[in-house]
Amino acid sequence: MKLGAIEAGGTKFVCAIGNEQGDIFEKTVIPTEHPDVTMPVVYQFFKGKGVERIGIGSFGPIDVNEASDSYGTIQNTPKIDWVDFPLAKRLADQLHVPVKVDTDVNVAALSEAEWGNATDVDSCLYITVGTGIGAGAIVNGTTLNGLSHPEMGHIAVKRHDDDSFAGACPYHNDCLEGMASGPALEKRWGKAGKELADDERVWEIEAHYLAQALVNYIYILSPERIIMGGGVMQQEHLFDLIRKNVMESLAGYVSSPFLSAENIDRYIVPPGLTDEAGVKGALLLASK
Repeated sequence: MKLGAIEAGGTKFVCAIGNEQGDIFEKTVIPTEHPDVTMPVVYQFFKGKGVERIGIGSFGPIDVNEASDSYGTIQNTPKIDWVDFPLAKRLADQLHVPVKVDTDVNVAALSEAEWGNATDVDSCLYITVGTGIGAGAIVNGTTLNGLSHPEMGHIAVKRHDDDSFAGACPYHNDCLEGMASGPALEKRWGKAGKELADDERVWEIEAHYLAQALVNYIYILSPERIIMGGGVMQQEHLFDLIRKNVMESLAGYVSSPFLSAENIDRYIVPPGLTDEAGVKGALLLASK
């Protein structure tokens, strides 16, 4: 079956054509600008290619309730131009194929469970740290949704003692995303994260916030693997700092061989599918 896939991110749309095995035949990257600019290019990529279904892993918040009249409509996102944009409906109307929608992090968790770094466990959590922060979870073989999809990037975090930054989230100021996303790093330090690679203060504070989040997710969801992707996590030394902070914060309270000094580097890991976890997850979503 020929499938279409879209990883709709805050910075770029990754569009691909592939199959249910995760093979990608063709792919393009389109900047996330105003919908009137980005979407015509998206439509054109898929037109005439013979795709039978399309799966979308989108930034959020987005309506993921298939019974809802506004299914696939982007909601109160910090990407103001996209608020109330009916992403799924516009694609279905333009391309005349069924469209399925979930969050970008939920579909990334799906693909990592199917083909990536969580194939050997029954539950996992995928967190992306980039333009925004979001997390998706696989529980009993399916993505976790309820009232809406999880918004794990907007949890409250305790402020680092040496951090006076007010926060960068337009809704909550100093939530996790407001304190640890890529834009938060740049606003706090005046430089992009890749220009701060050698500054230990930057990554000590970053790890403080991200580790807090992981500890909360461990307590609430008990995932058997945590996968961390996104642009900020390209700073590979951040993984060891996060692992160390997580172990210290848990203080031995959760008893599991996964959470031991010997295994923590196999518990908190980068994506096995590198930067294709989202788009391959969208293919998988389309196939269901």
